[in-house]
Amino acid sequence: MAEKGVSRKEATVEVCVFLFLIVPSMAFSFLVIGSEEGQLSFTFLAVSTILRDLALVSLIFFFLWRNGEPVTAVGWRYRDLDTNILLGFVLYIPFVFVISVVAQLLTAAGLSPPSEPAPSFFRFHGGWDLALAVILVVVVAISEETIFRGYLTLRLRTATTSTTAAVLLASAVFALGHGYEGSLGVVTVGVMGVLLNLVYLWRKSLLAPIVLHFLQDFIAIVLVQYLPKQVAA
Repeated sequence: MAEKGVSRKEATVEVCVFLFLIVPSMAFSFLVIGSEEGQLSFTFLAVSTILRDLALVSLIFFFLWRNGEPVTAVGWRYRDLDTNILLGFVLYIPFVFVISVVAQLLTAAGLSPPSEPAPSFFRFHGGWDLALAVILVVVVAISEETIFRGYLTLRLRTATTSTTAAVLLASAVFALGHGYEGSLGVVTVGVMGVLLNLVYLWRKSLLAPIVLHFLQDFIAIVLVQYLPKQVAA
């Protein structure tokens, strides 16, 4: 099952190095719970997240270049471009429905939601912050799908020799960065990661998952700022 030019041992070492870089910073999201408001500004969060994600994607492309692998190995395929983009929009409603049902079931099982709909550092004001928020959700959608659906699934599948294990592990790492959403949010995001990965494996392209990820974040981070407080809550 190894990819061309990458042995199981090489994939294991490479993915361990990559996880060592990203897991500690993602685990810090759990420390946000209960922290005082105002400690983190939206600008700081957005810029640091954009730079981190772009750096990680750059590292992935370096690995691919070093190993002589094409970018298609991590899902960057432009075949059926229009179809995959349209599919991302079409799947969004059933995607949200499934996530909502899962969240309700997890709540009934006793998992706790976050103390507020969104941490205070996600709130922004003014035209500059709005532009930065849009850039943020675009970069996050593209980079995180490349990282968690494309690269980690690729390497973990080689390291574990199991697609199922690769999807579950990649989704667990993806969920780790959402500790500020409480136990309910972390598990729900993990399920979201599995669904995005199923779409990716089905289409063999990151385009539809990127569209789904973008819509989810755009509504949750940008659009919600302009909804009436009683609706947003």
